[in-house]
Amino acid sequence: MAGRLRETVGTIRDASESIAQASSEIAAGNANLSARTEASASNLQQTASSIAQLTVSVQQSAEAAREASRLAGVTSEAAHRGGEIVAQVTSNMNEISAASRKIGDIIGVIDSIAFQTNILALNAAVEAARAGEQGRGFAVVAGEVRTLAHRSASAAREIKELITTSTHKVDGGARLVQDAALAMGEIVTGVQRVTTMIGAISTEAAAQSSSIREVHSAANQLDQMTQQNSALVEEAAAAAQSMREQAGRLKSVVDAFRVGDHRGSGGLAALPALAR
Repeated sequence: MAGRLRETVGTIRDASESIAQASSEIAAGNANLSARTEASASNLQQTASSIAQLTVSVQQSAEAAREASRLAGVTSEAAHRGGEIVAQVTSNMNEISAASRKIGDIIGVIDSIAFQTNILALNAAVEAARAGEQGRGFAVVAGEVRTLAHRSASAAREIKELITTSTHKVDGGARLVQDAALAMGEIVTGVQRVTTMIGAISTEAAAQSSSIREVHSAANQLDQMTQQNSALVEEAAAAAQSMREQAGRLKSVVDAFRVGDHRGSGGLAALPALAR
């Protein structure tokens, strides 16, 4: 009986020591895991903070891209309207140039009529001189007609010179307007390309902003899970510490028992002694 009791007490003592050692190892492992979990939580918090800042920056960039796209659209519309206005000006300049050439042709006709009138007046003056006294009054009229013909021819030449000068200027202006129309067309094409590119950038920025918001949300969830894991690790560490303490108390209680074989008395005696 005493042998079995000693064996039982020894088994309990060994078990309590194993439990104490295992509890110590579990507590040490939990402490290490807790430290790593806290470090991971800290890193995740920093990552979440950085992602939050990046989210704000990307949102601002997306907003700026949308505003740039809007302004580019306005600029494109303005350039398109400018191109239409330049086209209208070009058409008007061409019409003015054509009208100036027509006026020049009319002035040429007037000059020709004045020349022919002058010839007729000269012939009339010759005939009046042949008529003598009877043609004197007709000669005066022929002289006045000749004077008017000269004045008409002179005015026609001056007008023709002005029309020619104006026509040259109008033609030069028309060429400049045509060049401006070509340049405006290139500007409109370039602005449209820029508008398309900015629109694509705005769309991509919006997509990136959405993706980063999703990453930020996932990082926050991961941070919460890490904090929960940290709390669970701390609870496990506390439980392991409690188990180690209980194993220590159990070992102390077991060590308090002394089981001996008193052969002189021919029996068993158990002397419990509380450890102090």
